[in-house]
Amino acid sequence: MHEFALAQAVIDAALQAAEQAGIRHISKIVVGIGELQQIERESFEFALREVMPRSEPALAQAELFIETEAASFRCRLCEHGFDLATARLSHADDEAEAVHFIPELAHAFVRCPRCQSPDFEVVAGRGVTLQSVEGDS
Repeated sequence: MHEFALAQAVIDAALQAAEQAGIRHISKIVVGIGELQQIERESFEFALREVMPRSEPALAQAELFIETEAASFRCRLCEHGFDLATARLSHADDEAEAVHFIPELAHAFVRCPRCQSPDFEVVAGRGVTLQSVEGDS
């Protein structure tokens, strides 16, 4: 289950970020999950709570917040920026679901709404990011 490996990496990154910022007691950790990321959110939340060592003084009172980062794209042909809601999908419901579950299929189904090109880059909405760590020193 890759959610546990990702969760451990997030907690490690949060501890490192807190140390670099001089934060001794973390009160809030905000994690972003890309809309196109293949992660089961509930499993990831569970994994985060399981790998967070409560014996670590810096994490004793930390609250976790998970936010979804919307997918956005930029057409390589006409440079138009767009998102999944405005992307041209010929069978919108089926294809949008396929893109959510298998993001690599995006280039097979998604077209630029301006020029209809399938040649685009994913600008946002991929990956797991540590968005912020808050606390006191």
